[in-house]
Amino acid sequence: MIGRLHAFVLDCPDPVALAGFYGAILDLQIGYQDDDWVVLGDRDAHPHLAFQLAPDHVPPQWPDPAHPQQMHLDIHVEDVDAAEARVLALGATRLDGEGGDFRVYRDPAGHPFCLVYDA
Repeated sequence: MIGRLHAFVLDCPDPVALAGFYGAILDLQIGYQDDDWVVLGDRDAHPHLAFQLAPDHVPPQWPDPAHPQQMHLDIHVEDVDAAEARVLALGATRLDGEGGDFRVYRDPAGHPFCLVYDA
């Protein structure tokens, strides 16, 4: 092993707001915050999910290859319909494209993510 995953970081125009969005989905609290950086969960527990200020962030466009998704999160849920209602209420947008065990969404900053479930 060369190393271990320390953090998964999302660039965004408002780190506090996007951390609040994912914190509500994943039931995680902000563990650290400064002017440009927010970490969900225990800052010393790794890996963690972090959000970095990127004032000029240009969000990807799903499924447009001219603006690729760059990254995405898969979030496993037990009841996809109930989970969908909750993420939409938090500010997500459902996107076209899904499979037999996933649905695709956009977070409030434009990053795609999937709700995955046991089909």
